[in-house]
Amino acid sequence: MINFKELPFYIKFTCKLLMLLLLCVILIYGKNIIVPLVFSILLSILLLPVTNFLEQKFKFPRTLANFASVIFALAIIATLVYFFSHQIARFLNDIPSIKEHLEKHYATLQHWIEQKFNVSMNDQKVMLESATGSVKETGTVVIGQTFFTITQTFFYIIMVSIYTLLILLYRHMIKRFLFAIFTETNGPKVGEVLDESKGIVQKYMLGLITEMGIVAILNSTALLLLGVKYAIFLGVFSAVLNIIPYVGILLGVVFTVLVTLTTSTHLSDIAWVIVCFEVIHFTDANFLMPRIVGSKVKINALITILGVVIGGTLIGLSGIFLALPTIAILKIIFDRIDELKPWGMLLGDESSASTEKILYKKITRIKLSRKKNKPKPVVTNKSVE
Repeated sequence: MINFKELPFYIKFTCKLLMLLLLCVILIYGKNIIVPLVFSILLSILLLPVTNFLEQKFKFPRTLANFASVIFALAIIATLVYFFSHQIARFLNDIPSIKEHLEKHYATLQHWIEQKFNVSMNDQKVMLESATGSVKETGTVVIGQTFFTITQTFFYIIMVSIYTLLILLYRHMIKRFLFAIFTETNGPKVGEVLDESKGIVQKYMLGLITEMGIVAILNSTALLLLGVKYAIFLGVFSAVLNIIPYVGILLGVVFTVLVTLTTSTHLSDIAWVIVCFEVIHFTDANFLMPRIVGSKVKINALITILGVVIGGTLIGLSGIFLALPTIAILKIIFDRIDELKPWGMLLGDESSASTEKILYKKITRIKLSRKKNKPKPVVTNKSVE
């Protein structure tokens, strides 16, 4: 029987690449099953303290406590959906006035292009019509995709609710199963991984919700003081986009500036919006995020961006939100398996290099022991002569 550890490095590396490729294929073709399940696992971990509180404090039966926790989560989601739908409806009602402002800004832009680049308005009109000619043709396709997206979202919500309820109900059986599939010697490591993963997910999710609420209040207050229309909607929406690392704040600023441009005639409002959002982002990145969302496991910026891009490419918007907690859990697992510790070191962003030093010493010690155990050449009488 071939021992995998004794195989050459390039064969082991090829096997690992093939395994990663297989995982990517499974994610792409099975995302409609995997994404609701992963969201359910994260939500069940987040609701676990609520369930334990109801069972221990109010002596709720396990099924009733789990059901009440899921209903509580659905009530919060329904409140957020109602808020956004109400704000979007108000925004759509004001489209005629928004269109008027856009026409004014468009006329100003046309005059500026004509003066600076000597492109007549007729030429600009022809170029614009050629660029947007396919919009009408694809209108029905966009409507169909929108309907499909809404239907898929409701399907996800229903499946996540059912999965979460069942995971909470059978959590002890799932934990016993995870301990049973590993040997007794690995039992302590399995317990550490489960406990730390639960703590990381709870801390990350609760911290993210708290940080998002604070940023939403700061954004909305700044926009209200500036007199920007739809201030609360734009403030909350920008805070939700801020969940996406590094890119979310830029998207929030661009969207808010575009809406402000269509609802205000003063360009100074746009400058103040950018200044306020940059100040809030600086406060969030340097004070709120490290104190509230910061966890025991820190992921470096390179892996964070790669994880978000890969997650978004493979499974869409859901992958962007699931990237960070998934990477954090993978780091916990990698740090407890000797062969995967280098990968955990690659994911991490520790302020001190203690982990790397320990790993380097361990690798050096293994190499030295191999050299000592290497058989020495036998000296014969002929060689002496």
